[in-house]
Amino acid sequence: MPQKDGKSKRQQIREKRRRERQRGRLVSIGLIAIGAVILAGLFIYPNLKPVEFVAITPGAYPQADMNTMGDPNAPVKLEVWEDFQCPACKNFSSNTEPLLIENYVATGKVYYVLHHFPFIDDGATGRESDQAANASMCAAEQGHFWNYKEILAANWDGENLGSFTDRRLTAFADSLGLDMGRFRRCFDANTYKDQIEQDYNDGLALGVHSTPSIFVDGVFVEYPGDPRLVPAYEHIAAAIEAALAALDQ
Repeated sequence: MPQKDGKSKRQQIREKRRRERQRGRLVSIGLIAIGAVILAGLFIYPNLKPVEFVAITPGAYPQADMNTMGDPNAPVKLEVWEDFQCPACKNFSSNTEPLLIENYVATGKVYYVLHHFPFIDDGATGRESDQAANASMCAAEQGHFWNYKEILAANWDGENLGSFTDRRLTAFADSLGLDMGRFRRCFDANTYKDQIEQDYNDGLALGVHSTPSIFVDGVFVEYPGDPRLVPAYEHIAAAIEAALAALDQ
């Protein structure tokens, strides 16, 4: 009988140890599961949280057609090469462009063409310039290129810092009331990739190496005394007036 009792105690000890090991395994599994949930949340939440951005009130642009504006038969042609991530392009879009539209495009004197020159992207930092150009052309397909360009300028916050992620670019389009099914199909397929690349190559052929680069009737407009600076409104207006005057001679 004593042997029997001793054996029973050993069994109890083994059973206790077995339960402790099992409890330890369950705790470990629980901690791993909690860690996995936390990691998943870190990756998933940024894609679920609302996109915050500066909305705009869509305005009217005279005779807008895709990435062009104004009368195609206007006496002077203004062409601008831009990268939407470029800080100088933001300044041009916000301050200089509206004056050019008001004084020359809306009055029938200038036909305005915006060309893409997405050079800020590189393999290491991202593709925000390319995707912003892609999105703008998909908005153009629905008649909202210039409004989309305006909302890009309003929401620029630095180069390759996330201002123009795919989620934000899509949210911009939605805020303009675009057909989102059509926009997403265009955006996902990068439908205008060839046109954007052609713009870029045409710019290179003309000597474009920074943005915005501005041409009036094919002649590069420089900042007087320092070609490294972006021409102000008065410099571009002077070039347009000179081109108009030449036509009258």
